[in-house]
Amino acid sequence: MTIKTLFTGGLVFDGEGELPEETAVLIENDRIVEVAHQENFSGFTGKTIDTKGATLMPGLIDCHVHLCYKGSADPSAELNKLSPGAITLTALKNVRRSLKNGITSLRDCGGREYLELPVRDAVNRGEFQGPTIHCAGRMICMTGGHGSRWGRIADGCDEVVKAVREQVHAGCDFVKIMATGGVMTFGVNPKDAHYTAEEMACAIREADRLNKRTATHAQGTQGILNAIRGGITSIEHGVYLDDQCLEEMLEAGTYLIPTISALHNMLKHADKGIPAYMVEKSEQVAEQQRKSLLSFYRAGGLLAMGTDAGTPFNLHGENGWELKLMVDHSISEKDALRAGCSAGADLMGLADHGRIKKGAVADLLLVKGNPLVDITMAADHRNHLAVYKRGLLVI
Repeated sequence: MTIKTLFTGGLVFDGEGELPEETAVLIENDRIVEVAHQENFSGFTGKTIDTKGATLMPGLIDCHVHLCYKGSADPSAELNKLSPGAITLTALKNVRRSLKNGITSLRDCGGREYLELPVRDAVNRGEFQGPTIHCAGRMICMTGGHGSRWGRIADGCDEVVKAVREQVHAGCDFVKIMATGGVMTFGVNPKDAHYTAEEMACAIREADRLNKRTATHAQGTQGILNAIRGGITSIEHGVYLDDQCLEEMLEAGTYLIPTISALHNMLKHADKGIPAYMVEKSEQVAEQQRKSLLSFYRAGGLLAMGTDAGTPFNLHGENGWELKLMVDHSISEKDALRAGCSAGADLMGLADHGRIKKGAVADLLLVKGNPLVDITMAADHRNHLAVYKRGLLVI
């Protein structure tokens, strides 16, 4: 049965730039079939949604989450206490909460023993309502490196290649490699490169050979350069970007996923039981992250939204606040929204998502007011009026 719905009366942000006033959007089942001046639909007799005083935009895309984490003060310690069944249910709950609050696509950047994969499969098949999900499987890290508590430990090119093949065999959508130390692993320095340039290149080359995009946790300068030069798709965090990093990222078309929310929430809730070493390292890198992000943005780099949701007090369902943090870091409202819509779709390879255009999937978010003037209209889910996933209203 064909179901048509017309959205008309308000503003439209198409994922890239605002459309002329009095633009209307017609969807048929799960697709957008026409975007035109509202006069073009004067004879329409189907269901009509009056969007006066509101803005229709694509659903948000979060390119960096951890579905198995709840956002507790010490997520890894909490995960140790949970059974596989409880972890799987946590992932499903986080998926549902994310969609309800405006996230219509997401990338899981490292789970636990592949427990998130059946959740992804069930949601993507439509058995449960949720965002479109891509998963990395297990993070690939060196012995003693960042993420080694849950990741796939691999040292040397042969073992790294084998680890990539394991993730592909398990059903990953992309491959995540840990290029440097990080904040949430005890005893490692975020500035240190954990994989050599050769090891990074071997891993990325194997993933590319098997038609998988790649992401890397990369905070220190040398690790970032190793990843860029190896052909990585996206740099996650990118704390210590120098001029050489900027030049090479722009030339290679490498995306930056800043995950401002992760450090922001650890510092905001530093007195609520977060391990002291995490707080201390967050304090050490926060200002440098701000400077690096602003330099990358001003240089014209490719920016997509990612939150690291699941890390301490960084809750699934609150993902949209990353947009506000971007604006607070001197990124324009329009560019923040682009990062959360069309750029995220491009990074994930979702050609028919992240935009309001003819033929696109009807993943839509209706918000109060105009987020191009006040970003909190999109960032704060309390300002959301409705979420649609493939044309269906999310309840």
